[in-house]
Amino acid sequence: MEIALVFIFGLFLGSFLNVVIFRLRREETFVRGRSKCLFCSHQLHPQDLVPFFSYFYLGGKCRYCKHKFSAQYPMVELLTALSLVLVFIKVIPSDIYQATYMQWLALLNWWVAVAFLILIFVYDLKYYLVADAVVLPAAAIAFVFNLVLGMDIWKLLLACLVGAGFFLLQFVVSKGKWIGEGDIRIGLFMGALLGWPNVLLALVLSYTLGSVISIFLILGNKKKWTDRVPFGTFLTMGTFAALLYGSEIIRWYFNLFLFY
Repeated sequence: MEIALVFIFGLFLGSFLNVVIFRLRREETFVRGRSKCLFCSHQLHPQDLVPFFSYFYLGGKCRYCKHKFSAQYPMVELLTALSLVLVFIKVIPSDIYQATYMQWLALLNWWVAVAFLILIFVYDLKYYLVADAVVLPAAAIAFVFNLVLGMDIWKLLLACLVGAGFFLLQFVVSKGKWIGEGDIRIGLFMGALLGWPNVLLALVLSYTLGSVISIFLILGNKKKWTDRVPFGTFLTMGTFAALLYGSEIIRWYFNLFLFY
């Protein structure tokens, strides 16, 4: 029952994230204002806005002008719902009545982080941009949450320095040709969220994912060697993996050396 409720909550959160993504690009407020069709501007009613299900019930089209909606809507909603479920399973015991106050606080921290990660992922994938209005608050909120949760401040500061400094160094050396300034701010967020040493793992995972996926895109003639790549998408995937399974991956890695 709890998993189902979390999944439904995730669908609604994903619907809100879609609103943020589209309105942020158009420099509109997402705090107030009724939802409307982006093509005919007709105000949408509750039956048009049921997360995930309305898209398929309406055949992926506006009820009023019949213009086709982007598949981004259900995909972001489903991605958000599944991500929140994974985090819930990871953080909260199977018997939720045994969960401590700190575990519930950690759950809130991770859910907020996941929302920001999805915003960064989709926005960079769609527009090749990293929005400061998203990533800077994300870093500040993650930093404060982790301090409250008892993470060592020096490890947090070290992780922020490593995360942001790693990309700042590349930016300076390449004079902005290798990466964009947005990646530096994502590195700051990664450090504030993951702490030390998990930020290092996230960087390794991100570059590994980026390399593998880019090679497949090039081999499939979807990209050329000189094409731009929305690297923020890979950074968010590596960060999410390190957030969920960082300790297990690091422990497995060092156990390999002990075994041999």
